[in-house]
Amino acid sequence: MKKVLIPTKLDTVAAETLRAHGGYEVTQDFQTPLETLAASHPDAYALIVRSEKITAATMDALPALRVIVRAGAGYDTIDTRHARKRGIDVMNTPGANANAVAEEVLAMLLADFRHIVAADASTRAGGWEKTAFMGRELTGKTVGIVGLGNIGRLVAKRLRGFECRLLGYDPVISAERAADAGIEMAPLETIFREADAVTLHIPGGDATRGLVNRTLLESMKKGATLINCARHGIIDEDALRALKKERGIRFLNDVYPKDEPGPKPVADIADIMLPHLGASTREANHVAAERAAQELIDLDDKGVTSCIVNRDIPDNLDRSFCELAYLMGRLARGMTPGAPVRNIETTFYGTLAPFDTWLLVSTLSGLDPDFDRYADHKAALAYLADAGIGHVNRKGDNEKGYSNSITLDLIAEESNRRLRRLSLRGTVAEGVPMISRIDEFNHLYLNLGGPTLFCVYDDRPGVIATISRRLADQGVNIEDMRNPHDPRTQRSLVIFKLDQRVTPALLNDIAKDVDAKMICFVEV
Repeated sequence: MKKVLIPTKLDTVAAETLRAHGGYEVTQDFQTPLETLAASHPDAYALIVRSEKITAATMDALPALRVIVRAGAGYDTIDTRHARKRGIDVMNTPGANANAVAEEVLAMLLADFRHIVAADASTRAGGWEKTAFMGRELTGKTVGIVGLGNIGRLVAKRLRGFECRLLGYDPVISAERAADAGIEMAPLETIFREADAVTLHIPGGDATRGLVNRTLLESMKKGATLINCARHGIIDEDALRALKKERGIRFLNDVYPKDEPGPKPVADIADIMLPHLGASTREANHVAAERAAQELIDLDDKGVTSCIVNRDIPDNLDRSFCELAYLMGRLARGMTPGAPVRNIETTFYGTLAPFDTWLLVSTLSGLDPDFDRYADHKAALAYLADAGIGHVNRKGDNEKGYSNSITLDLIAEESNRRLRRLSLRGTVAEGVPMISRIDEFNHLYLNLGGPTLFCVYDDRPGVIATISRRLADQGVNIEDMRNPHDPRTQRSLVIFKLDQRVTPALLNDIAKDVDAKMICFVEV
């Protein structure tokens, strides 16, 4: 029998399911320190955990360990790289906590609108401050939902009962799929300008750090509410601190740099603070525990790998091409900002063709930070179907001489309902991912990485000088440049690799100065 340790206060359904299977010996003990438990059970085959920190030292203390199951979605408390080196599969249970988080958002929103927390404290103290606690009704309000994954769509579903106008932003999901959920797609700027409340449901990390910046916060209605039950770092807290009183912004928060006791950096600006309670319901605990046990059984009995989050790459596939596919997805998303994706087409040339299913996963993880790059092809197809995105994988014609390269064509729907097609080709040279073509502009061999400005314009003298001068006036240095020309359209593309980010205002100024046909700033 395989030994399973559950060193956490998890619903007993996980242990019960595994024992009923008959192939597992289960020890569930949340009181004994994990280090002590590991020393007593060095032959453990699997761990089922919640938010416990699983370090390299923990794994090394369990020489027989082969599987770690996180009963929940996030797994940043687990050293997945060391797990891969040790041949340990790390799995999670995505979606198990989605309804719990969605209901938490509504609980916080209603509590704030009706001053429930403060009114309770006042009344317990003997007060009777009905006038001081005059509230607002949620019914009929405009609510912005940033991120339309499982949680975002469940929030929308719950809010429909309050007859709210729902505005949504998601860099991938199609407008049709959003409309099916009663959501009107809108740019971030529109959402923050028009919503009475904005709730965030996007992943953390470099791609979204500081996304809610001073510009967006300044545009909010006076007295509007901002809710973060997603990840710490998405909001520029210093900007919120500076604007909170002036704009009367209400801030409801459930996420922090670390899940631990002690002072919190937003204590001075949060109107309601919770200790990361999003997944803390009996029902979510039960669902996550049940799924964790079943995933372990399905992995062992059926070889189901769809929830492994640290899969290694297949034999004979150069890891650099996985990174290339990921970076091409990031670039495509950056060059079509805020435009829902309608369709993607991929072509994998040369020796990459047998790995098309794997490389599709890498591409999608670049297009959407919320899609896990260690998911499998089945999960990728389910994701595309759920987002309403069409996909075609074309058979590569190797006679074209593209060698080992990837073509990614993306069709996105812009705000005016026009469809925009973007076509990229990339390859790997000396182990470095390179973009060789963007639309009609060929032979680029651009090394992706760092702040990059792209601008398409009608070819004429002086354009590069104009852009360079604008950048210099703002203290932005140009580190590298490409400037291909297309004789058929008489247009040119200038690519500047920069030493820092540029602001949307500067981009707008440049676009006006040179009558840009396309301009964007991308950081991959």
